[in-house]
Amino acid sequence: MANEFPQDLVDGYGRYLQKGYVRFREQQEQLAIYGQKPEVLVISCCDSRVAPEGVFHAGPGELFVVRNVANLVPPFEQTEGQHGTSAALEYAVRVLKVKHIVVMGHAKCGGVQAFRQNANAPLATGEFIGRWIKLLEPAAIAMACMPVDRLDDPQLAMEYAGVRQSLKNLRTFPFIDQACTDGSLKVHGAWFDIGSGELRVMDPETERFETCPGYEIIAAPQG
Repeated sequence: MANEFPQDLVDGYGRYLQKGYVRFREQQEQLAIYGQKPEVLVISCCDSRVAPEGVFHAGPGELFVVRNVANLVPPFEQTEGQHGTSAALEYAVRVLKVKHIVVMGHAKCGGVQAFRQNANAPLATGEFIGRWIKLLEPAAIAMACMPVDRLDDPQLAMEYAGVRQSLKNLRTFPFIDQACTDGSLKVHGAWFDIGSGELRVMDPETERFETCPGYEIIAAPQG
């Protein structure tokens, strides 16, 4: 059948029932009855290689996750239109009362690359992606005028700058700014290296990204 459901997903669901669901069954049942109460919202890229639940080894109900192209937060606006990321922010902060928001960029981000390559990138001038990645323009201007990083890698520098801009945009939402001011909410920047598994966290004072302290990557066993 042309519309046959992907067999890989069916097989994966079978493994989930046998292992994942069995492991978290009681927790899942409690979540179904009493609802979710995550304390952390993660804004991540929709890149298939970057799954926040996997990176942070989080179980069901522990993270509220928003994923979009290039892990961007748009500035607050009240114009007509479909504001999916903004709606998720509002729900997470006003309804779920999350205590932390983490904007997590990543290495080799295709959205950032499309912005850097401008019209030469596939879909950079597309109906939706082209307009969406223009949200990176203020980040590029800030990076050019007052560079925080001294990097030879312009892709990495733009990935960092995008996270910083999204953190600034978060504070344009009145309900987020108020929650940060009264201390009930904290916002954080992070960056994940797909290949090495390294997580870097942004220092709120210097805005520099440093390797997550206290942990080291264990080499795979040989042979």
